[in-house]
Amino acid sequence: MTNGTMRAARVHQWGTSPTLDEVDVPVAGDGESLVRVEAAAVAHLDRTVVEGNFDVKPGLPYIGGVEGCGVVVESDSFSPGTRVLLRGGGLGVKRDGTWAEYVTVATKHLTEVPDGMSPELGATYFVPVSTAAVALNSVGRLGTWWNEQLSSPDDEIVIVGGAAGVVGSMIAQIALLQGARVMGLVKDGSEVARLAKGVEPIVSDNRKALRELESNRPATILVDTLGGDELATRTSWVRPGGRAVLIGYVAGTTASFDLPNWLLQDVPLLPINMMSRNQEAKNIANDYVSSLVSGELFIDIEEFALGDVGHALELLDKGELRGRAVVDLVRAGS
Repeated sequence: MTNGTMRAARVHQWGTSPTLDEVDVPVAGDGESLVRVEAAAVAHLDRTVVEGNFDVKPGLPYIGGVEGCGVVVESDSFSPGTRVLLRGGGLGVKRDGTWAEYVTVATKHLTEVPDGMSPELGATYFVPVSTAAVALNSVGRLGTWWNEQLSSPDDEIVIVGGAAGVVGSMIAQIALLQGARVMGLVKDGSEVARLAKGVEPIVSDNRKALRELESNRPATILVDTLGGDELATRTSWVRPGGRAVLIGYVAGTTASFDLPNWLLQDVPLLPINMMSRNQEAKNIANDYVSSLVSGELFIDIEEFALGDVGHALELLDKGELRGRAVVDLVRAGS
């Protein structure tokens, strides 16, 4: 490819919005590929890096973006025109990331995107799908309860804390797909409409409904994306011998338990560290690709122009995104 310039969203100071800059197109080194970016995600890890709160800090200024999807321009392993998933290898953390028209990536970290998958979906599906599948199957052991104690899979009840969020929605969808009954906890009535079809809503300000959950303890699995002060209460919605799986902390980074009552509940609290499950995540995410391409599973996507990355980060920080934020680098005006 002829050297030239490209547009990129770069961070110049920690805690400030990226600016749209004109920079040189990167040159692929040994073992690397040059990829034209079609779509780039704006993720929670991006926000953490931009704020300067991550233990690994790239040199300033840097191009953010830890996930994306694009088309190979130059590579010693992939044919030009191959659409690939962009993630891993330090993208957006140790090296410039996907908030740019072109990016270089260590070829070993590229994965071909399945046929029929759009660039926007290719840039966003991996984290919610792999996290949801690991939470339900590997850690929550969905389907084992009814084999051991119940008469049918219909008796397995999954409660999702934060079911209107992207990961929470995927957890609910996969649980429904695998035959469970699903109840979804949401902040208020405005989030009920965002629940996947078939999910029974639990609104957090309905005190009567919450008391009934604590009294009846219907769940066989709780998968919680919220964390925070009310985590201990939500674990009490799980029947003895069930499982509570924690995958997030958007409602707060600390929680306290009255240990005598928690022990009496007989419900283990199981944390998930997806960074230590990277290979498992790759394997398990592939199991759901056909369902994503067909529309049986869906991810709500909100598109932004490259110059609006800062606005997307702001909405992400406030919890005001309706789905996953995607920078569209294909459409005019991006």
